[in-house]
Amino acid sequence: MGTPSSRRGMKFREPPIFERGSKGRVGHALETGSHANIDELPEKFRRSTPPMWPEVSEVEAVRHFTRLSQWNYGIDLGMYPLGSCTMKFNPRVNEEMARLAGFAHLHPYTPASMCQGALELMARLEGQLSEISGMDSISLQPAAGAQGEFSGMRMIRQRLAERGETGRNRVLIPDTAHGTNPASCALNSFEVVSVKSSERGILTVDDVRQHLDDRVAALMMTNPNTLGLFEEDVSKIADLLHEHGAYLYCDGANMNALLGRARPGDMGVDVMQFNLHKTFSTPHGGGGPGSGPIGVSSELAPFLPIPRIVREGDQWRLDYDRPQSIGQVKAFYGNFGMFVRAYTYIRELGAEGLRKISDMAVLNANYVRVRLSDSYHVPFDRACLHECVVTDKWQLKDNGVKTLDIAKRLIDYGYHPPTIYFPLCVHGAIMIEPTECESRETLDEFIDAMKSIASEASTAPDMLKDAPTLPIVGRMDETRAARHPVLRWEADGQES
Repeated sequence: MGTPSSRRGMKFREPPIFERGSKGRVGHALETGSHANIDELPEKFRRSTPPMWPEVSEVEAVRHFTRLSQWNYGIDLGMYPLGSCTMKFNPRVNEEMARLAGFAHLHPYTPASMCQGALELMARLEGQLSEISGMDSISLQPAAGAQGEFSGMRMIRQRLAERGETGRNRVLIPDTAHGTNPASCALNSFEVVSVKSSERGILTVDDVRQHLDDRVAALMMTNPNTLGLFEEDVSKIADLLHEHGAYLYCDGANMNALLGRARPGDMGVDVMQFNLHKTFSTPHGGGGPGSGPIGVSSELAPFLPIPRIVREGDQWRLDYDRPQSIGQVKAFYGNFGMFVRAYTYIRELGAEGLRKISDMAVLNANYVRVRLSDSYHVPFDRACLHECVVTDKWQLKDNGVKTLDIAKRLIDYGYHPPTIYFPLCVHGAIMIEPTECESRETLDEFIDAMKSIASEASTAPDMLKDAPTLPIVGRMDETRAARHPVLRWEADGQES
């Protein structure tokens, strides 16, 4: 794929839907008497002026929303190489299972005696995640990975308070950790201490030792880290932390590299969160609610959120009688539809299939790294795991082309850009995670596009600085858009 793609370059522009149609045109038909009479609505709930809805026909409305969907990008359209996001394909069998009437129509207030199948599925998923990770106990409740982090650090704080060590208010965070880690600490009133990684891009025992004292509560480690490198000294670091009365938190967002090959619990990890929308293929971002289950060692198990699923005789029930618990962090028990999808994914693949996921994810990332190494600077040019990092060093030095320019130009080639400028410890970083889903042919097309852009940086740098040129929306002023967003449609200077 050596030239910009036409499949994403559709230039047809339509007026905003509010400017289409004509007065009195409708796209719906309501049965007479099927709705309450307006006279029955109390006056205080009635609008003083009619709503400004677009007056369009059904076909105009359908075409509008269909066209918008074609302008968007998603994993169903092409490779989504966002590093550390694990944007993998969502298998359709997961969606079919989540839509089974017994699951999809289940009300959260349904008594335990009437939803035994749902409770059993959740209990089984907890057991599967425990076996995969090596953690002693699991809670599915947190609604996203960041909330899982928050909950894990809250449990550490509560355990330290029980030990009478409230003076432990510092958390060590490597410069290769995920960006949400410091926020999760701050929300739990911990002070963040940044730890610089070694020249090899990983932490060493000495790196950690020099920061340890009786004020340190924990170390939050992402493993593999955001450079795609495995923290080789993790077990020694865990032992060192435990000797000093501190805990090891492992950010599990990169678990896709470890499935079936290594278990954080076996490495001495005390707490970790799972990202079901990453590792276990549930919908990501706008595609559905997140889910960030947490796993803990036996010492921290009493502090897990309530309710817990327990078995009594031949019945499952939700247990709220856990006096040491940090309480509820999510309404009811979490995002149940995501549990069904993750459970289906694990059952469909089995132990061997999960192991193959990691094998292919690691193979794909290394294939991309090696093939791009002659076109882009690779700061850590050695075997990586599920993702690799390249930089704009050569393009910036020779032609003033920056990482942002490379990413924007990639849109013209029909791809969503990789993660850029992260991790912060690498200047001009471009973090690529192909996942296990992509074939060699797809990877070759992506690599060819990246190589073509590297060539363009030498021959036509201004073209990259003006990119993207093919999509409906060109390069935006992202700072202005973030600070002064336009969220309402205006007609003739008047807000709707």
